[in-house]
Amino acid sequence: MTSTARPHSRLPAPLLALRNIIAFLWRTPTSAFGLIVLSVLILTALFAPWIASHDPYLQDLNNVLQPPGNGHLFGTDELGRDIFSRLVWGARITLRIVFLVTVVVGPIGLLVGTTAGYIGGRFDTVMMRITDIFLSFPSLILSLAFVAALGPSLNNAIIAIGLTAWPPIARLARAETLTFRKADYIAAARLQGASALRIIVKSIMPMCLPSVMIRLTLNMATIILTAAGLGFLGLGAQPPLPEWGAMIATGRRYMIDSWWLVTFPGLAILSVSLAFNLLGDGLRDALDPKQMNRR
Repeated sequence: MTSTARPHSRLPAPLLALRNIIAFLWRTPTSAFGLIVLSVLILTALFAPWIASHDPYLQDLNNVLQPPGNGHLFGTDELGRDIFSRLVWGARITLRIVFLVTVVVGPIGLLVGTTAGYIGGRFDTVMMRITDIFLSFPSLILSLAFVAALGPSLNNAIIAIGLTAWPPIARLARAETLTFRKADYIAAARLQGASALRIIVKSIMPMCLPSVMIRLTLNMATIILTAAGLGFLGLGAQPPLPEWGAMIATGRRYMIDSWWLVTFPGLAILSVSLAFNLLGDGLRDALDPKQMNRR
């Protein structure tokens, strides 16, 4: 009797694992909501030139502060620019901030945490005291200080957010490393002559990756809110960039009579931040075998 392999069994292991995680997330309503919102955000950013109905930078002083309708889905701002088009192009800025900060923060926090946890001693003490100094300040306040020193711009805001976002990742990675460094497979690697760097990179970091990925996903909401806060205060993206926080800052002067100027950018920030939080919660359950067994 011949047996036929299932189609999905031919997939590479990483793709199969990703497929199982997405299927698990899709079965949970809150996680599915997060997936849908983030998928819409990514597609909007990719196809912004075709989705946007107007040039986001084009000023039309004959149509300033127009309410939603009349060819402008979300109305126009104080310079006659189409708010819907600016929100669509602003999705690219939001994803750029999240991607760049995550790419920088994840490896730095993982490296600092695993190295400090494995080596221990004075090195661990010094690195954790530095981490505590960063954690003792609210992230927005510390970001404000860095941007004030570097100068207001989108790139400097990304650098400032990255400098303040790595300590929680380092703390988490260190805690995970302390539970792994005395494991039998680590002792076996030492007996075989593996160096400390090899053990950290090959044996400890892969074990810390699930927790770090969950933490990074949950941090993305904080990154978006911090970037929007910096933009609102005039220290992030500078006009005429269609960054959502900056749009709220310029629209707050007219919000009593023109509510749409701050409502739609605020809803965009709220939806994306909520989606990242819900997706992070679902990802935690998807990567936790105990939670999966309960379900």
